[in-house]
Amino acid sequence: MSNPPGKLIIISGPSGAGKSTVVNRLLAECTLPLTLSVSATTRHPRPGETHGKEYWFLSPEDFAARKARGDFLEAKEVFGRGYWYGTLAETVSSGLKSGKWVILEIDVHGAATVLEVHPDAITIFIHPGSLAELERRLRNRGTESEANISRRLEVASEELAMMHRYTHEVINREVDQAVAELCTLLQKYDLG
Repeated sequence: MSNPPGKLIIISGPSGAGKSTVVNRLLAECTLPLTLSVSATTRHPRPGETHGKEYWFLSPEDFAARKARGDFLEAKEVFGRGYWYGTLAETVSSGLKSGKWVILEIDVHGAATVLEVHPDAITIFIHPGSLAELERRLRNRGTESEANISRRLEVASEELAMMHRYTHEVINREVDQAVAELCTLLQKYDLG
């Protein structure tokens, strides 16, 4: 007997909203058959990152060749730094075929592109409640230059304006609450 097909879950939100923290906890704590689609990128690994775990680290040439072949559901250069990020279609389709609930943690533009192919995806927008809170979080990270913070806030403002395109909104004021809310929300889609 084959597995019932999985579900596609798109999670977006501004940089600094805590998406990765919430998604990682969701994967660990929610009993649904969740899996995170590993994105591809042309940026170099940061200390502690592993090829195939956090990202598929591809050379710019390999990424461009795959993009030209149509291997990506969506791909975009992010923050004007010359680094590309993308979702490999095969990663998503193999996960769905095996009955997994595949999570894409992607930006609003990537989400719009994926929804053209997967209009039935479950869409969730995570944010910290306000642009001021987002700015506080970005500054507290201590990893960004003033120019990067300004650029991220500009992009965040544009992303927040597109929140209405998502079926669900989760305000990440506190990680435990956001994870519990997300898991409860997703369990409502588990009709089997």
